[in-house]
Amino acid sequence: MKANRLEAFSDGVIAIIITIMVLELKVPHDHSLAGLLVMWPLFLSYAMSFLMVAIYWNNHHHLIHLARRVDGAVMWANLNLLFWLSLVPFTTAFLGENRATPLAVALYGLNSALAGGAYYLLQRTIAAHARADARLTQLHGCMLRKGRLATALYVASVPLAWVSTGLALALIVTPAIMYFIPDREVENLMRE
Repeated sequence: MKANRLEAFSDGVIAIIITIMVLELKVPHDHSLAGLLVMWPLFLSYAMSFLMVAIYWNNHHHLIHLARRVDGAVMWANLNLLFWLSLVPFTTAFLGENRATPLAVALYGLNSALAGGAYYLLQRTIAAHARADARLTQLHGCMLRKGRLATALYVASVPLAWVSTGLALALIVTPAIMYFIPDREVENLMRE
């Protein structure tokens, strides 16, 4: 399989995930400003999740362009990532509707950790095919270290949610900040 087919399939699934998330935002029955203000937790959880999924999509695009070969292992690793991302609409709605209770934050953090771990696994699978290229090996090494840190932050957010939901949410948002701008080295390599 060519990498562009894998990327196109993933793009479609991610577009559906984002669409499902926005469909969870229901118009309030109270058509006043107060009715809209009641929705702020739902909108905030949607905005945070949209950003997270958009960052996955952007970085996934760059990662797939580094793939030297797409085999069964890469395809299954990619499907694993898409599975965990497909649960984001549910955990987003649960987080927003439950006003960031410890269980809602822990569940969102767990989903984030599983998606982060799946992305890391996809990175490792793609990196394994590039061992003969020293430049790519070094680049993948940097990306994998970043992936381990992001996943560790997500994992730490789960038990922390029972202590401080605010700190747990801060841990969940930190990888988004880390990944907001894709690695410049990847972009340079893609231009070559």
